[in-house]
Amino acid sequence: MNPKAAMPRRGQLDMSSQRKTGIAKSQDNLWTFHGGIKLPGHKDMSTQKAISRMPPSDRYIIPLSQQMGADGEILVSVGDSVLKGQMLAAPHGLVSAAVHSPVSGKVAAIEPHRLPHPSGLAGTCIVIDNDHRDQWVERNPIADDYPNMSSHDLRNVIRDAGIVGLGGATFPAAVKQTEVGIETLLLNGVECEPYISCDDMLMRERADGIIKGAKIIAHIIRAKKCVIAIEDNKPQAIEAVTDAVTRDGADDIEVQTVPTIYPSGGERQLIKVITGKEVPVNGLPSDIQVLCHNVATAYAIYKTIYEAEPLMSRIVTVTGRGVNLPQNLEVDIGTSIHDCVEYCGGYRNDARALIMGGPMMGLTLDTDELPVIKATNCLLITAGIDISLPESEIHMPCIRCGKCVEVCPANLLPQQLYWFSGKKDYDRALEYNLFDCIECGCCVYVCPSRIQLVQYYRHAKSDIWEQERERKKSDIARQRHEARLERLEKQKQEREARLKKKREALAKNKKGRDKEMDKKKALIAEALARVNEKKSKQDAQAKNTDNLTPEQQQKIREVDARRASKKQHES
Repeated sequence: MNPKAAMPRRGQLDMSSQRKTGIAKSQDNLWTFHGGIKLPGHKDMSTQKAISRMPPSDRYIIPLSQQMGADGEILVSVGDSVLKGQMLAAPHGLVSAAVHSPVSGKVAAIEPHRLPHPSGLAGTCIVIDNDHRDQWVERNPIADDYPNMSSHDLRNVIRDAGIVGLGGATFPAAVKQTEVGIETLLLNGVECEPYISCDDMLMRERADGIIKGAKIIAHIIRAKKCVIAIEDNKPQAIEAVTDAVTRDGADDIEVQTVPTIYPSGGERQLIKVITGKEVPVNGLPSDIQVLCHNVATAYAIYKTIYEAEPLMSRIVTVTGRGVNLPQNLEVDIGTSIHDCVEYCGGYRNDARALIMGGPMMGLTLDTDELPVIKATNCLLITAGIDISLPESEIHMPCIRCGKCVEVCPANLLPQQLYWFSGKKDYDRALEYNLFDCIECGCCVYVCPSRIQLVQYYRHAKSDIWEQERERKKSDIARQRHEARLERLEKQKQEREARLKKKREALAKNKKGRDKEMDKKKALIAEALARVNEKKSKQDAQAKNTDNLTPEQQQKIREVDARRASKKQHES
């Protein structure tokens, strides 16, 4: 951490006087970050007109994957009728965000569709056919109630509204607001990419909503103060936001201008500039009592609380020398990129490449048949000789000039990371803090050999993530296998214990039965003995006829004769 963080800032102004006047703060009290570059500005190209509302389309393709984290859980089926603002997919898991229908209509399909994503892969999308009736779902604004609501309840409202970071990272806003008692809420209005102007125009035209959104966030996290940072190349935005703070009378909101140095809009770089503190490696801004949100995110939160409108649209800059009418549009999520370009006059004859984002960190798209998503802050159409020619991948060898090290805002060694990433020596790349790279492109911009350094870093990160996923899968498989063996062994032991118990019970029963049988045998033997004894006595009495009378002896002879005759007859 910078030792200056604990020291009074040089040239610090009297805050009480600033709050009374509403004047933006001087830059004399700021710190700097390592590296960075000065880029030629091209924002005027798209700021000559006010924000236009993109006309409704006939069909919207709404991806489930528009944020960092898990896809939402689908709530509709093909053929269902939906209303404007209706939730189509609910958040699933902690890091997730809802998606909503920007129009009323019918669910035409739920199917994979290509997304504006570096992978170029398809993702599950909900296709809505617009009925052009503009029928809203029931809405219940809570502008008057939110000061009395708990942080937990307000976070749930923001979560259900599908609000994510609109500066490009698209991290679910409610998840970032879980820490309560934060020292500083920092609203990022820097917008350091040279062509993007959507935040600039938003601040110029809708500053009051941004201030209200800032106050809502500050209420949720119990922030002690709020700083709205704006680059000094946006005087109209600075004036508009400063006037809005004055009108609101918010004593705990400051407007701070910062120098126009790329990439001062990076979260860690901006925190260093404003507070002098460094976010710890592998740490979060909350570790140093700071929460950073984009100004567009604050405005989206204002719309949710005051108008009960979920995140269904955003401001998109359509600019570049390859489009006829550069301007800023308010576009519904799911609108075709092709339709946005056509609304801005279409492509010029020398249009060459379509980039989502800025020239430094943007993503080159190979087609405009893709939907606008929550991360689409800019559509940059470059101009060149032949639109069919891809960017050259040929570069000269590294000459170890060290320029990349001088401009790296993360204070890394890009040259070393390039060697390790190219050789797939990812262990060494991790030792040199590969994942601290913010992929700003400063190193590429100054490289005399035209080496696409960031592409190497992205590829290395993707490989490491894939290896990590495979390792986790392997670990899970191993754990499941071990658990299965343990379960089988336990079942075997339980089975053997049951068999042993059963054998013991059988042996005990057999012993008892043997004793009972012996007892029965003894009783039978005694009974037989008594019968034999009785029979013997009867036989003895039968044979002793001497004392009988002649009549009794005659009867006995007659009985014996009949028995003998009967036996002879039976035989």
